Amino acid sequence: MTKKIYDNILDSVGNTPLVQINKKLDDGHSLFVKLEGLNPGGSMKDRTAGLIISEMLHADEIRPGGTIIESSSGNMAIGLAQACLYHGLNLIVVVDVNLNPHTRKLLRAYGANIVTVHEPHPEGGFLAARLEKVNKLLTRVPNSAWTNQYQNPNNPKAYQRTMTEIMQALDNNLDYLFVATSTCGSLMGCINYVSNKKLKTKIIAVDAVGSVLFGDKVGKRKIPGHGAGVASHFLDRDKVFEVIHVSDAECVEGCRKLLEQEAILSGGSSGGIFAAYQKYRHRLPQNSRSVLLFADRGARYLDTIYNPEWVKQHIEMGKAIKNPSQEKKVNNNKRLYEHVSI
Repeated sequence: MTKKIYDNILDSVGNTPLVQINKKLDDGHSLFVKLEGLNPGGSMKDRTAGLIISEMLHADEIRPGGTIIESSSGNMAIGLAQACLYHGLNLIVVVDVNLNPHTRKLLRAYGANIVTVHEPHPEGGFLAARLEKVNKLLTRVPNSAWTNQYQNPNNPKAYQRTMTEIMQALDNNLDYLFVATSTCGSLMGCINYVSNKKLKTKIIAVDAVGSVLFGDKVGKRKIPGHGAGVASHFLDRDKVFEVIHVSDAECVEGCRKLLEQEAILSGGSSGGIFAAYQKYRHRLPQNSRSVLLFADRGARYLDTIYNPEWVKQHIEMGKAIKNPSQEKKVNNNKRLYEHVSI
């Protein structure tokens, strides 16, 4: 086996494992998970952050010694902290009170400056409040620039490589891909790849209950990393085959099942994706192939999702199995999205 030596830590981003999971899924379907948590910074946002920073440096939008400012619920912040440290840039990351303690410790280890927003914006939740703080900081901090993951075209572009890795591993034979929403960069990057290559793969978005991305009312959410309180610049709803909404409780339950059944310690949005697949799989055609795009791993959630006391205090677990299913149309093609439970 040939061993590859990378020139630097950022060059090692990508080529994450695609793992088949089989236990307790004896229904004739093939299921794979793309483990983006095995990127060096611990999430798929390493791809986004690395590409955005390298392109900004190339275009002289920022120079070594300057300051990058960004809003993040966690993973993008760590990806940026890694890239900025390597390239000699300062980083100010605006987070909110839902940032998990382990991620905060990681950001401090990388040398990032952390600004915490404590109250949600009345019309856009914590995301809108974080963005408001970013704009204020840009006017005050000299030689600063905003990576703007919410509108930067290099966000979805970063996932062209992700899709290439998946399709090469599966010989372009993939029926369904489940992707969590947030900025919708990863979602639309995957959709654009499938469209451009004219592949048969159908992309299913997994959104959070309480997210406004697909027209629902904003609601309280405790699991960071998926869903949004403001509309996405990237999202084209007509290109999404279906969307499935999952609650915080379903994310926790999905994480538990992944750990118990597959020994996979996943992050919150990954648990949500697994929960979404569990409730959708009865609708899959016979012998279908599906991939779940797992954004990160679970180590940084040990104080929250994997802490029974935190879950008991913050999450209403009874709702993970008792909510009735509801369905709504996404577009004129009669595609549906669901507010349903495992």
